[in-house]
Amino acid sequence: MSSTRAYRDAIDHLNSLQSNAAVLDAVRASGGRSSEFAIPEMLEYLERIGYKPNDLNALNVIHITGTKGKGSTSAFVNSILQHTKPSWKVGLYTSPHLVAVRERIRVNGIPISEEDFTRYFYEVWDKLVENDHRRLPQTSLMPGYFRFLTLLAFHAFLKMKVDVTILEVGVGGTYDSTNIVPKPVVTGITALGIDHVSVLGKTLKEIAWQKGGIFKEGTPAISVAQPSEGMEIIEQRAKELQASSFKVVKPSDILLKVPLGLAGKHQIQNAAIAVELARTFLQGCGAFENTNTDELPQTFAEGLKATKWPGRCQVVSDPVERNLTWYLDGAHTLESLDCCMEWFLTPGVGVTSKDEVSLPTKRILVFNCTSGRSGQTFLEVINDKIATWTSQNTQSLTFFDQVIFCTNVTYADGHFKGDLTTKAISDKELVQLTTQNQLATAWSSILPDYLPSNVHVLPSIEHAINHIKRINDSSVVVKILVAGSLHLVGGVVEVAGLSKVAL
Repeated sequence: MSSTRAYRDAIDHLNSLQSNAAVLDAVRASGGRSSEFAIPEMLEYLERIGYKPNDLNALNVIHITGTKGKGSTSAFVNSILQHTKPSWKVGLYTSPHLVAVRERIRVNGIPISEEDFTRYFYEVWDKLVENDHRRLPQTSLMPGYFRFLTLLAFHAFLKMKVDVTILEVGVGGTYDSTNIVPKPVVTGITALGIDHVSVLGKTLKEIAWQKGGIFKEGTPAISVAQPSEGMEIIEQRAKELQASSFKVVKPSDILLKVPLGLAGKHQIQNAAIAVELARTFLQGCGAFENTNTDELPQTFAEGLKATKWPGRCQVVSDPVERNLTWYLDGAHTLESLDCCMEWFLTPGVGVTSKDEVSLPTKRILVFNCTSGRSGQTFLEVINDKIATWTSQNTQSLTFFDQVIFCTNVTYADGHFKGDLTTKAISDKELVQLTTQNQLATAWSSILPDYLPSNVHVLPSIEHAINHIKRINDSSVVVKILVAGSLHLVGGVVEVAGLSKVAL
């Protein structure tokens, strides 16, 4: 590989594969590109880089989908397997990333190095450029951003000879780029979020049908308990696609006693399906003799306790600023925001507990959401949880001393960190701060007596961090909740210098 082909160059090439705001708007307006070509196109890309579908079976895949909790579940499975089989190479492919795109492709929990990423990137890129013959006329020369990263992950894991691959679906299931592995070892579906029905414009049955599309003939299928209409479709899909078995998992009493490494009550359900996925996988590989599902093996418990997943209900003490603590949660749905606020309102987290030294406390909310999502409804969820906790609506006026609505742009000069670049936001929206002004208006309509001078609309994450540093007072405990977007959380980790302690 030429020395001039650096990691930064690979990231620039990768970013060129992103769809811009205009393209995404056109896709939404048309109801989405026809899905019937999604898998054939992905298979064509796979062939162009030198692989056949059956080659992917060597990855020993645990395939996981769902509308919420699939990332956390993948992290739990990863940690369980690392603790149970410490000699194995455990591959983990997830999305999105917080700070560096390499986070999406991990081995034994560690993102692949910049050197490995760059080498594997260009091996895939060059093959796609060289092998430009396309059987399907609608297939573009280069795949889109997520498709390319999926191909890159397959290639990297095969080259590194991983013993197992935990493969998180990007979107949906049936037509997702990851759904080209002919024979995964086990498949699983985490919770189907009700609010995705309105956001995606699909019924719960349609969403369930999509998720169930990862089931494969002769492969065990597992799901958490779902709403009845969704559960019915998932069960039908398991039969239709001839899964070898179908099991619905519920948290056991034993699991309730394990101090999970990920915070929040909602993680118990994710841990439950993770345990079943890991157990089924190990048994399927003949690597695990314990068939007693009433017991939780010691290594499983250790794995659950040790699980880390940055940006999800995560507490990070600022390494420089005294008495300043960051509470990071990329919650971006109504249900995940509800869980986020329940966590933040827990004594000892965002609320002072009886055992803590009682210093004056300031709370700041840093928030953003994707264009197209209902910011008003999101902010109502936040304030409804606060109002319920205080039991008096007037007290919610003083819960957050200040609120900051900023874009996901990383730096004050208008540029993104390379790995955090996004073309999904129109230049016009960024310049006019459309979403952020809408959020500020919504906040004031929900809390009309809230001081306008304490509501800030800022053009970048760096602007937000600088504002917080200006008002920080070492004699006061400052608690900052960052929520609404994983891209926002990642930018805060980068700009606030939290990477070494947060990732």
